[in-house]
Parts: sequence; C-alpha cells; structure tokens
Amino acid sequence: MAPAEAGAPAGEGEAEGAEARLRELVATLPELRKRLDDASGYLGLDRLRARHAQLEATVARPDLWDDPDAARNVTTEYGRAGDDIAMLEGLDRRLRDVEELATLALEEPDATLAADLAGQAQSLAGELGAIEVRSLFSGEYDERDAVAEVHAGAGGTDAQDWAEMLLRMYLRWAERRGFTVEVDEVSPGQEAGILSTTFIVHGRFAYGLLACERGVHRLVRMSPFDAQHRRQTSFASVDVTPFIEDVSGEVVIDDKDLRIDTYRSSGAGGQHVNVTDSAVRITHVPTGLVVSCQNERSQHQNKARAMQILGAKLAERQRQEREQQLQAIGGPQAEVSWGNQTRNYVLAPYQLVKDLRTEHETGNVDGVLDGDLDAFIEARLHLDRRQAPPA
Repeated sequence: MAPAEAGAPAGEGEAEGAEARLRELVATLPELRKRLDDASGYLGLDRLRARHAQLEATVARPDLWDDPDAARNVTTEYGRAGDDIAMLEGLDRRLRDVEELATLALEEPDATLAADLAGQAQSLAGELGAIEVRSLFSGEYDERDAVAEVHAGAGGTDAQDWAEMLLRMYLRWAERRGFTVEVDEVSPGQEAGILSTTFIVHGRFAYGLLACERGVHRLVRMSPFDAQHRRQTSFASVDVTPFIEDVSGEVVIDDKDLRIDTYRSSGAGGQHVNVTDSAVRITHVPTGLVVSCQNERSQHQNKARAMQILGAKLAERQRQEREQQLQAIGGPQAEVSWGNQTRNYVLAPYQLVKDLRTEHETGNVDGVLDGDLDAFIEARLHLDRRQAPPA
C-alpha cells in the first residue's frame, strides 16, 4: 500500500498536530497570566512605581552626594525598584505577545510557530518560578549581602578537604546567580584543604538564599588520603550572617573588649603576602566571637574589613537574642560530627545528596558540588514558610 493511501496526507497530519499543540498552549496561558498578576501583587508593582517616581526626584537633587552613605542607599533602592518594574512590565509584554500570537496561529496552524510559542511560554514559566521564590522571603535582612563561614569538623584531613570543597561549591553557586564574592580569610589545612574560611557574597537576596545553607554538612566517600582507599565520613559546618557595612546604629563596640592579633597572610595576594604581618584577627572578648581578614593589601584595610564583619555578627547575635531564637550566633552550637548533620553528600557506595530537614534529594552529586543548589534552597524556603507561625 502506498504511503498516501495509508491515511491523511503528511501535511494535513502536521497541521492537526500543530493545532493540537497550540490549543494545549492556549489552555496554559491563563495560569501564566494569574501567576504574573500574583507576582505583581506581592512585589507591589503599583507601590514600586510610586516609590520609583519619588526616588527619581531625590536622585536628581544636586546635593544628593553631600551625604555619601545616604546617597548610596537611595541610588541602590532606586535601581532595584527600576529593575523590578522593568522585569514585571517586560514579562507582561512578552506574555501578551504569546497570548495574541497563539490565538492568531490557531486560524492557520504551523508546526514551527507552535514549537516557538511553546518555548517562549516555557521560558516565561521559568522566570515566573524564579520570581515566586521571592514571595517566600520574610526576614528583615533577606535582601542583603551575606557573610558566610565554613569550618572543618570531625574527619581529619578529609574534613579539611571537604571544607575546601564546600567553599568551591558556594563560589560556583554565587557565580551561577551572578553574585560577586570576596574571600576575606582562609586558614589552610595541615595536609590538604582548609581549616576555615570567611567570605562575603554580594548580591540581592544573597543572605535570604544562603541562610538556608546553615548547618552541618556530612560527606561520605572513598578517602583519597587513605592508603587503603577506605570509605571515610567527614563533616564541615556552614554559618551565615547578613552583611551590613554600617551597624553603628545597632551595636557599640568598645575597643577595650577587643583583642587584636596580626600575622602573615597565607593565601593569594601577590608580593605583599608573607612579607609583613598584614593579616588581622580580632577577638571580641565578652562574646568569644573571632573574625579574621587577610585578603586586603594592608593591615589597616584588613582591620577595617574585620571590624565590619564583627559588627555584622554582633548585630545578628543581638537580633537573634531579642527574638529568643535557639541558635544565637556565638552561642552553643551543635558539634560538627555524627548525629548533627543537616545534609548528607554520599559519593560511595552510591550517589546521593539529601537534606534531612526538607527531605529534598538528588542523585546528581557532581551538579550539586558544582553549585547547583537552588532546588535545596527553595525547598528550605518553602519549609520555613509552612512552619512560620500565623501572621
């Protein structure tokens, strides 16, 4: 039997398939429209427009930069409001285009156009998903930069290597999101890896996102440091604090409460490293908080940065104490060892990363260690929202 006699002509079959795909697409568009309207609501599009107009007048004032700190706050808010407005209005225009083209395309179905419109709708859905994560933020400081610390725990050399692996994971995660990172201090391990590190992640919502990573992270693998290549379990802890450059309004730091030590930097930094005692370690004696910085070019700059980090940590400690939270920064913390982990990373005998708080898991261990953390972070944000007390 000739192909033409087997059924409808090929062109007619393609047209019917394109029409079916277009009808499926049209059926999904009202949900996309509702999601966009909801996003405009919880992001406050009307409020943003009004605030942007106010800030525009302020930014245009000739005396704006007479107070540099206030000017930076104003211009930052102005830029972010403008970005949010442009994002929401841009999504609205693109969705309207898809809605109109899909309706028109039903009159003369075309397979290529159907595929193109489906791709555009999928892209819109992905961008709306990223926006919807923002509706989960509720903390006062979620939008700020973050100070993160990683400390090796139980497990010897493997734990120190694991701490360095976590540092790389967070650097890759920040890169994926377009954030910038300052690594302010790294204490090398005795044989490999690192004992600890402090780094600042700069980007909108860096703290709100990265705070989900607080806890003890457990690695199970065949140890590269064991002559018999036996399986080894090691631990490292992650702590995160909102970074606020000026906390003078929240905390008062008395110089008499500080012990300041200087030492030679041990990381990258050019010719200045290991030549002078430029690295600075500051201990806040009343609380026992310790911060270090070795990445700046001079002792003065390292001290200034360390004081900023200390101030941010003391402010966070005070906030958590006021809120009567159990895990105040600098207070009693779980031992970084067995029974206290919040996430497991298993490389052998099978491949699995599982968060014990949210039960979210994946077998793509390499992807996670390369910075693919958003699904874990979003799962934690959803969990926090479900567990939050009623307003």
